[in-house]
Amino acid sequence: MRDRYFPCGRVVIFLWLVMLVCGCAGKTAGMPPKSLEIISRTIHETDRIVATAQIDLMTAQGYFPVRAALVLQKPSYLRLEMLPLIGTPDFFLTATPDDMRIFIPSRGEFYSGKPSAENLARFLTFALNIADMVMILSGSYPPLAKQNLLYMSYEEADLLRVDMKTPLGPSQTIWMEKNGRIARLVRHDSDGREIYQVQYEDYTPQGPLAEKITIKWTDNVTSVSVKYSDLRIEKATDLSVFELPVPAEIKIIKMN
Repeated sequence: MRDRYFPCGRVVIFLWLVMLVCGCAGKTAGMPPKSLEIISRTIHETDRIVATAQIDLMTAQGYFPVRAALVLQKPSYLRLEMLPLIGTPDFFLTATPDDMRIFIPSRGEFYSGKPSAENLARFLTFALNIADMVMILSGSYPPLAKQNLLYMSYEEADLLRVDMKTPLGPSQTIWMEKNGRIARLVRHDSDGREIYQVQYEDYTPQGPLAEKITIKWTDNVTSVSVKYSDLRIEKATDLSVFELPVPAEIKIIKMN
C-alpha cells in the first residue's frame, strides 16, 4: 500500500512547489534593490532645493491656498516663509534635526520645540514630522528603522514596486519608473494600516525632482499639495539659513 501511493504524494508535493515558485516569479526579497540608489543619489545632502511653491492645504476646516518661499536640504533641514499678496511675510518656520522655530510677527509670537509631527500640526493642520516631510519634498521617501529592514521588489504594470518592512514597526511601498524616478509612495503603521500616500508628478524631461508633490491622509479629507516654481538646486554646506534668531524683546514659547 505504501509503495503504491507514495509516488502520487511526491507528484502532489512537486506540483505545489512549482505553483509556489511561479507565484513568486519576478520577486526579489532581502537586500535593498540597486534602483533605490538612483533615488538617493538624485538629491544629495549637499544639494539645497530653493523654490517658490504654491501650497494647497485641504483640511476639515476648509481649503487654504498659500504661496511660500521654500528652502530644503536633506536629511531634515527646512525653511518656509509664507508670502502674502501684499506686504512682508507674517509666518516663518525653520527646522533642523534637533529644533523647530516658528515666528509670527503680527502676533509677536516666537515658538521653539522639537521638529515633531505634533508640533507642526499646531500651525499647518497636518501631522508629519519634519524629517519625513523634507525627504518627501526632496523627491525621495521617508526613512524607516535601519535594523532588520526587509525589502521585496518586483515589476507591477510599467513600474518597479519596492516593499520596505520592519519586523515590528511601520512599513512603506514605493513605485518607481524605469528611469529611477519615484512615482508613488504609501506609508503604513505598525499594524499595517495605511497612514498616507504620496503622488510625485510633473517631472520635466531632464529635471531630477517632481515639481508637484501631493500627500493625502486616509481620513479622505486632509491633503497638502506642493507645486514648485522658480526651482533651483544649489550646492551648499552652510546651514545658517535654517537658523531663525529670536527678535529683540520677544519671549520664546516652548513646545515639547
